[in-house]
Amino acid sequence: MNIREEFMMKAIEAAKESAKKGDYAIGAVVVKDDEVISVGYETLKSDKDPVNGHAEIDAIRKACKKLNQPYLENCVLYSTHEPCPMCASASVWAKIDTIVFGVSREDMIKEMKKKSSGKFSWRQIDISCKEVLDRGMPKIKLVSGLLRDECLKLFDLSS
Repeated sequence: MNIREEFMMKAIEAAKESAKKGDYAIGAVVVKDDEVISVGYETLKSDKDPVNGHAEIDAIRKACKKLNQPYLENCVLYSTHEPCPMCASASVWAKIDTIVFGVSREDMIKEMKKKSSGKFSWRQIDISCKEVLDRGMPKIKLVSGLLRDECLKLFDLSS
């Protein structure tokens, strides 16, 4: 699988679009055969939907619809942020091959503590993406830290 920065840049662009609409600056893309299949936007606040409002879920749903199939074998999910347990699980159900993310859960906790006077409440389930993937089948490859510095800048856009 060829991991490419240009695909993470597309996820970063999606995150910026999400922030412009008042949502968290998180974006995701699904890639197959070096082609972007779908772009996912964070719409949790604007749609008032804690499930479908995640960028990764949006990208997975759109990719399945575009490919007209329930599984995304041989696809890579790029996300600006480490996927939460729900999004990591959805990746397992979708049979994604690889997940690539920019900022880690630890980065998110550190950044959100700065914004919330030490009280972290953004991500409420203390389970890493790796922990979910380690328990799932099929096994999904995980690549962390791609364009991390650029993804860290997205925290300045989220309200």
